[in-house]
Amino acid sequence: MALEMHADLAEIAFLLGTWRGEGEGEWPGTDPFTFGEELVFEHVGDSYLLHTQRSWSLENDEPIHLERGFLRPAGPGRVELVLAHPLGMAEVAEGTVTDQVIEVTATSVALAGTASGVTELRRRIEREGDELRYELHMAMRETPLTSHIRSRLRRT
Repeated sequence: MALEMHADLAEIAFLLGTWRGEGEGEWPGTDPFTFGEELVFEHVGDSYLLHTQRSWSLENDEPIHLERGFLRPAGPGRVELVLAHPLGMAEVAEGTVTDQVIEVTATSVALAGTASGVTELRRRIEREGDELRYELHMAMRETPLTSHIRSRLRRT
């Protein structure tokens, strides 16, 4: 039985579906790298989208990263992103949605005792036609905010 989409999701419904493609990244002190990526946005009949991100090595298909959480409308033109990372980190971000572009900045990063020292995250997700572009900027205790990854994805 198909669930009816909640009316509050109208501004972010452009994300619905599975998006796959490739990305590239860099981090200070490491070589540039490429990866495969998949973003999934699902509605479950409530006022949020379920969000899953996973990435893998293009050389051997080994997993690189996974995030799971929720994208929530927060009023006209506003969104909240709540994610759990297997690195021992939870992220709460807030921002805007305008003309199929979402920009969010972490307002809180909670770290488990063994987590990597992430201190700041900013994300941009933009749909243009059949393409979804994704960018992540990240800071860590010893590294200021820097461009980390960007990818181009197509709906599957």
